Amino acid sequence: MNFESEESGANLRIGVVNNLRAGKSQEQVSRMLGFLRGHPDVLHVETENAGVMPEALADLARQEVDLLVVNGGDGTLQYVLTELLGGGVFGDRVPLVAPLRAGRTNMSAMDLNADRDPLRGLAELIACAEDGRIAERVEPRRVLRVSYGHGDHRAAQYGMFFGAGIIKRAIELNHRLFDHDGHRMFVEGVPGATLVTAGLIGRLITGDKSGILTPDKIQILLDGEPVDRGEFHLVIASTLSRLFARMRPFWGQGPGGVRFTSIAAPCEKFGKAAIGLIRGKPAPWVTPEAGYLSRNVDHAEFSMNCGFTVDGELWQPDSDRSISLTAKRVVHFVRA
Repeated sequence: MNFESEESGANLRIGVVNNLRAGKSQEQVSRMLGFLRGHPDVLHVETENAGVMPEALADLARQEVDLLVVNGGDGTLQYVLTELLGGGVFGDRVPLVAPLRAGRTNMSAMDLNADRDPLRGLAELIACAEDGRIAERVEPRRVLRVSYGHGDHRAAQYGMFFGAGIIKRAIELNHRLFDHDGHRMFVEGVPGATLVTAGLIGRLITGDKSGILTPDKIQILLDGEPVDRGEFHLVIASTLSRLFARMRPFWGQGPGGVRFTSIAAPCEKFGKAAIGLIRGKPAPWVTPEAGYLSRNVDHAEFSMNCGFTVDGELWQPDSDRSISLTAKRVVHFVRA
């Protein structure tokens, strides 16, 4: 796509992927579908599970959509990015991508400063496209490629966040607080993830390393350089500026596109370090020697048995699995 000529124009063809199960009430679904019926020029497809995502996107690709609006949360966006960049459903013509804040967790949309109301955000997008002002909202961002598996048998996912250790367990525990029909049993989305993460961090501060706080054994290479630790409480990587609850746990330097942070086990004075780590402004004594590492790299490699998460989607433990992270692909996101 020629972004210079098409980003600003009123000729953009807009398509919406609606995840009908992305933490939305029936009232929210009805409002969105009613709005779209009032805008017949906006194409839309509805999905209820990941299995139909390839065909839904292929339908929009056949209709030459230029601006793809994702009406869902982080998990929906992760599926879309994987199909766009890994599945090649749009070929070489990757569209603009506008994530709405319409799921249980919306880290990527929030990092782009999307409107809190997804319907209002979509209406503003349409108005900007009609007025030729979409270029004002475009933000190119790198996207993580997460390659994993054994030997030649590998798969790849694309997303904006990778995590292992306490963050993966916090997300998993938060998922368990809902019944199988998705009805609320505790606190969903960002508030729930924040409360669960805070609770686990609190336990870690007290020195609890049992159960789900047991450190993970991970061998790490950063741009080919080994990390001199073998067990970790936390390993995260992202291309986002901030995570849920406005956390910014990255303070590393360097030109690499993968923002990486790890907390080794054991680490020194975690209780005193925690607030600075969350803000991305650690104390001077928070160093790799003390168990805290943050760096911007081109390539991160892990050898691990533990599970991991990509944008809130979970992969369970697997023996002797290798994982490779890069961020060479750039997607032109649009603030909704």
